Amino acid sequence: MEMTNAQRLILSNQYYLMSQMDPENASKYQRMQTIVERGYELQMRELNKDFGCLVEAECREVIDIMEMYHAMQESNNMLAADEQQDVDQRRLTFLGFDIATEAQMVNYVRFLVDSEGLYPQFSKGDHHFNAQMPMLDKYRRMLTTWRNCPRQYHLCANELKQIFNA
Repeated sequence: MEMTNAQRLILSNQYYLMSQMDPENASKYQRMQTIVERGYELQMRELNKDFGCLVEAECREVIDIMEMYHAMQESNNMLAADEQQDVDQRRLTFLGFDIATEAQMVNYVRFLVDSEGLYPQFSKGDHHFNAQMPMLDKYRRMLTTWRNCPRQYHLCANELKQIFNA
């Protein structure tokens, strides 16, 4: 994280104020204040992770993934009961992303659901869209298969299985 001395001073002051306003976390803020004041670049990277960025293309990709799950769930609802039995219902649940390796995407999903009110039908589960394993590569394969389906919002049981197995 590149900062001018003026920016470092402003951030240092913010951390000082936070330590005064939130005594329970004062040691955390004092540590951050020290890192910023002294310019410890290795530890400043740690601060940078809190200010990550998702570019527009990544945001759209996350929305596409969530839309695919919406389409799969709605398609499943339109299937006859005997066809639904052929579909693994658990795999229709959108798990989210891995907080350890895909944190910005987890946070974006949480923002879309909690703040924007999108996809209210998605269950947050116990981990609030933290799949606890990397998911992006799997979702990308699933998206490719879904986009090749002629009726993306009216999938048959076989198409659902193909998407799951991508």
